[in-house]
Amino acid sequence: MKPTDVPTRNFPTAWEECCTLQPHPDYDRPGSAYELAFKDEGFLLREDMRPVRMQLELMKPEVIQNEQGVKSTIVIFGSARILPAEAAQALLTVALDKGDEAGAAKARRQIAMSRYYEEARRFAQIATSTCAERGRPVVIATGGGPGIMEAGNRGAYEVGGKSVGLNIVLPHEQYPNPYITPELCFRFHYFGLRKMHFLMRSIALVCFPGGFGTLDELFETLTLIQTGKSRPRPVLLFGREFWTKLLNVELLLETGMISPGDEKLFHYVETAEEAWAVLEAQPELSSESPA
Repeated sequence: MKPTDVPTRNFPTAWEECCTLQPHPDYDRPGSAYELAFKDEGFLLREDMRPVRMQLELMKPEVIQNEQGVKSTIVIFGSARILPAEAAQALLTVALDKGDEAGAAKARRQIAMSRYYEEARRFAQIATSTCAERGRPVVIATGGGPGIMEAGNRGAYEVGGKSVGLNIVLPHEQYPNPYITPELCFRFHYFGLRKMHFLMRSIALVCFPGGFGTLDELFETLTLIQTGKSRPRPVLLFGREFWTKLLNVELLLETGMISPGDEKLFHYVETAEEAWAVLEAQPELSSESPA
């Protein structure tokens, strides 16, 4: 008889084993070593088990995305603080009603920045629907939180597509937005492993204005591409005015801090349609090579 002819498993699954366990009156108590190792939370959270926890954070999203058929992603980065236009307008209305000039000034800045929320939302709609029509579903992936991340997941959701959310435990600004595909909503403890998953399936990176977190993710990607540790892929920066004020690329070139040609590792774009046109012109859009 071939192994494949065996009608049932030879051994129970770990899940089945856990479900059939009966508590022991003497040994199922705090401080006992009797618990199964993989079910023992206290053991798994020990300091010296960090390598195992890191491996689990690498493996869980990998296994589940494979099961869900996620092969290629377009990653959208950007600030958690950028609001949709209607939310920003509501803040302005409240501030004006209260006579709060400082609050009104802040709300007007938020209204100006809200255009990026709408561009991210529309870009995700275009990418998701166009790839689906062509029979090659490319899944939008974000950091899973509010702001630009929400806009990316929302755009994919609104055209019936899946999207990934790679959340991380933080004291503020991080909670899953309601538009992530539930089966693809992950939560990380380790920033490094989260960033690996941003790039492992990505065929492009689309970066909107943001703060330290966005810059961290952007420069991690550019560094990996520049050094050849990761294959080249399109990197799009939304909003030339914002990025050229923030990053003095000419200074880096003049001082020899980057090499001629490194400034071509990214493209400036202003609209969702322009961003999609840039991606369609890139051969990487049809590549499924790993990071």
